[in-house]
Amino acid sequence: MRINLSARISGLYAITPDEPDTVELLRKVRLALLGGARVLQYRNKAADKALRQEQASALLELTREFDVPLIINDDVMLARQVAADGVHLGNSDVTLGSARAELGSGKLIGMSCYNRLASAHEAVSQGADYVAFGSFFVSTVKPNTVAATTDLLRQARREIAVPLVAIGGITQHNGAQLLKAGADALAVISAVFNAQDIRGAARQFANL
Repeated sequence: MRINLSARISGLYAITPDEPDTVELLRKVRLALLGGARVLQYRNKAADKALRQEQASALLELTREFDVPLIINDDVMLARQVAADGVHLGNSDVTLGSARAELGSGKLIGMSCYNRLASAHEAVSQGADYVAFGSFFVSTVKPNTVAATTDLLRQARREIAVPLVAIGGITQHNGAQLLKAGADALAVISAVFNAQDIRGAARQFANL
């Protein structure tokens, strides 16, 4: 029987910015964790393989200090190499079944389902530990993504038992409505890591 790892997906789900300086990345992430981030996803689309491994390994040590799960974006092999807590997959990545075969039953696997409830049901049937919907608002990181609605989130909450993650343009001002609609976690990049006070911004989200 699998341990209920999905119970750890809640609150502020911080996603790292594309920061080439590992020391600076660790500084920023530490502030977010001090502010109350409950999950960390490592995402750096601009880094090469060596830098990604360096940063992921360093972030794993940091998240262990705070007892926060580290999820790797897209890269199953990197997640395995650094012994991260799991991986987050999009629709163009490896299949959920392949990821599970590589990582084993003791790791978290999340799936981006965008604005498609059917995709979420399929992901859950294949063993996803959580599913993510979005973009709910205009995102500076992914400005051309599909739009998701709070009605979708409400329906997903009625039909899906695993944690629901909301993503896309989320701020301290609009996040509460997503939690009210059924989101368990708010995935945030810019509103935390672009803030002058990263710790304070993270705390505002945690307080929601």
